[in-house]
Amino acid sequence: MEKRCITSFTIEQLTALMKELGQPGFRAKQIFHWVHQKQAAEFSQMTDQPKALIARLEQDFYIAQHKVRRCQRSKDGTVKYLFELADGNCIETVLMRYNYGNTVCVSTQVGCRMGCRFCASTQGGRVRNLEAGEIAAEIYGVMRDTGERVSHVVLMGIGEPLDNFDNVMDFLEIVSCADGINIGMRNFSLSTCGLVPMIDKLAEKKLQLTLSVSLHAPENTMRSSMMPVNNAYPVEQLIAACRRYQQTTGRRISFEYSMVRGVNDSDQTAAMLAKLIRGMGAHVNLIPINPVDGSPYSASDDANVRRFQQRLMDLGVNATVRRRLGQDISAACGQLRREDSKGGVPNADHCQN
Repeated sequence: MEKRCITSFTIEQLTALMKELGQPGFRAKQIFHWVHQKQAAEFSQMTDQPKALIARLEQDFYIAQHKVRRCQRSKDGTVKYLFELADGNCIETVLMRYNYGNTVCVSTQVGCRMGCRFCASTQGGRVRNLEAGEIAAEIYGVMRDTGERVSHVVLMGIGEPLDNFDNVMDFLEIVSCADGINIGMRNFSLSTCGLVPMIDKLAEKKLQLTLSVSLHAPENTMRSSMMPVNNAYPVEQLIAACRRYQQTTGRRISFEYSMVRGVNDSDQTAAMLAKLIRGMGAHVNLIPINPVDGSPYSASDDANVRRFQQRLMDLGVNATVRRRLGQDISAACGQLRREDSKGGVPNADHCQN
């Protein structure tokens, strides 16, 4: 029988497991505490558990712990990890240091099938979904390497979080749990390329996280050329779903907008964007894109990004420019994984201080 990842179990699921194993229910909270708060590497470290239960857990389960295959450290304090999973697949995780605390950007899939043409993550397609515990282990791996607390999490790494809905929901429950590392739900930001049915499904959960929608263009021809998902869920359907999400949850939406030179960065496009989201009170996060091998796109220059921002603000839209972190390393999402698969990772070490 293939071993199961115990890191992926919520307390409720662990309680059911303990009952199945003939153990009292309180063992579930104890084991959860060991795995997620103390971040035990081995079941043998769980000193308050019966030896017979330890033996059974060792036989049938494993604790997710990713191997640091490569990492890159930026001069600004950003650290980008290439984690190797138990099956040999690799994912990327990024630590970003801000004055309010440490933010970790996690991957939710090995690869991605959304096909966004400015993104390195999608080149090669989706290999598989990550389990809840594998996503959590990204955070624990960063904490173990740095010895620092993580206060914020963004689900903006490799993969589309809403394409791995159930595992991502379990991850959010596990990592926000008071018996684990207890990161408040308001400190999570989940990014989606616009899977309309799943946005509605997420709204039903009424979670206090921030939903970030990768919009990148205000009309269908332009957006479809950049993001194939728009062919399935056009801009009008996506914005309608965003408005429903706001009405259901009471939470403001953030729109991500990658600035691509000569494609979506004109004053006319800014006016179209402002008209599209008028009345939502939404925030637009302008992102100067990172260069990606094989992509036909290049970044707008800083002056044009600032002009686009000012145009939006003049039209009553709250817009900011994302701070650029990790410019001296392979900053684009999916780039380090792609370089490693080709056998060459520039400026990479093994995360040793």
